[in-house]
Formats: sequence, structure tokens, C-alpha cells
Amino acid sequence: MIKLEIYNKEGNLKQEKGSIPARMTGTQMAFIATQDLNYEPGDFVRVTTGKPGMYIVARLDETLCETLVYLKNNIWEYAVPLAESDRKSIPAMAFAGNTHYLCVRYAKDCEVKQYRNLALNPHDQKESTGAYPHASANVETRNESIFFAKNAIDGIYANNDHGRYPYQSWGINRDPNAKLTIDFGRKVRIDAVGFVLRADFPHDSYWRQVSLRFDDGSSHTFETVKTGDIQTFSFAPVTTGYVVFENLIKADDESPFPALTQIELYGTEA
Repeated sequence: MIKLEIYNKEGNLKQEKGSIPARMTGTQMAFIATQDLNYEPGDFVRVTTGKPGMYIVARLDETLCETLVYLKNNIWEYAVPLAESDRKSIPAMAFAGNTHYLCVRYAKDCEVKQYRNLALNPHDQKESTGAYPHASANVETRNESIFFAKNAIDGIYANNDHGRYPYQSWGINRDPNAKLTIDFGRKVRIDAVGFVLRADFPHDSYWRQVSLRFDDGSSHTFETVKTGDIQTFSFAPVTTGYVVFENLIKADDESPFPALTQIELYGTEA
């Protein structure tokens, strides 16, 4: 069983014109297709699976790519981002209007077991929702959505500017002790990383050295350069439940603003 529902802030099931409830249940897949339903502040989408620890493929808005996520629990609640502060980091048409298509399904074994970017999650939100991977940080510039940690795993690579979508990034507010954590919600096996540094030069600076720390305390350090291209590094496989991006050494240049557009972490399920 897999169930997809849309609720309002009071916890009541939303309805289309004609009293059609925004709910569908299936054995392997569920979708909601609306032609007269407007989102309102406080609305949220609820996904319910038959048991905890399931892998699903979700698309909760037409503007979001299909996403393979791991649900630690059997209920995932996704807050519909309607506040102007949240909408700066998503497309203008996201969750807008009254026609919507949402779909969730159980992931196929071949999708789960394949070698892939285990950090990718365009459905991630600032607060943990129980859907993994999830990005968080000890600092985010001015607590603005365009600089949230989740932007570093949303799959958007535009890095020659900064600010409103599609130029969101993880901003560190000039903090040399900034750390970004990618929580997988379970053990995974990683052997490569890709960094896409924000490259709005000369506004931006860059990091000349960065590190990844794993849940066993081990770490790898990488020498990075001033470029807008992806920088990829391989290493001996590590089994871990999370990765911390830290020890960020800024280049000696005039700009005080290094930032991260994307981080990729390649591997398989452990």
C-alpha cells in the first residue's frame, strides 16, 4: 500500500470543486491530478507507505524532478512552500495555479541498487521531514532560503550568479567554521565526490581546500581550484550514515564570499 494526500493547515483533507477529496491509495503507485485545487498557506502533502524503511520515487509538483528518497518512517509530510521567503529558491510556477500533478511509487530494485549520486534530493526542505538524503548546516547566510543547505543537493548547477532561483546556493555568511551535513538516513557506500563551487567571480571567492568527514571519524581532504566546472575526486569506498563537508579553507583573494552550488556523493546502498 502507498497513499498520497493533501491537507490544509487544520489537518483536514483538501478537496477540489465538486467535493473530490485530494487522496489516492494504490498498491505500488498513487497520484493526484487536480483541475481546481489551489494551495493555501499551511498546506502539506502526506505520503504513507505500508511500512517504515521504504524507498520511493516522488514527484510532488510538476516543477520538481522525480526523486528517489528513503523514508525512515512510514509517513512523510512535505510542507507546500508558499511563503515569499521560500519561493525565492524555487521556480515561480511551482505549486502555483489550480491544476497540479503529484505522483509517488515504490522504487524498483534496479533503481535502488544502481551506482548513483546518493546526495541528490530536489524534494529536500530546510527542516528534516523524514525523507533522505537531507542537508543541514550550522550556518546559512541571513537564514534566507536562497542560501539554505538544501540548495546544495537540489540538482541545479547554475553557479555564475547568486540569489533568486535558479542561482540558489549554500551560503556560509563568511563563517570559516561553516559545516554542511548530508544525512542519508541509513548506511550507504561512497567512493567519489563532486563539488560545484559558486563561481560568480569576482563577487565570489572559492575554497582551495575542503574535507569530507564520515560517521566513523575518518576523513578525506581535497585540493580545489577556482573554476565553475564540477571538480570530481575518487577515494577508497567508505560505508557511512552521513557526510560532513567541513574544514573549508578560503583562497587568499579579495572576495569574502565562497559558496557551494552543488555537492554530489557517488556510491551504492550498503
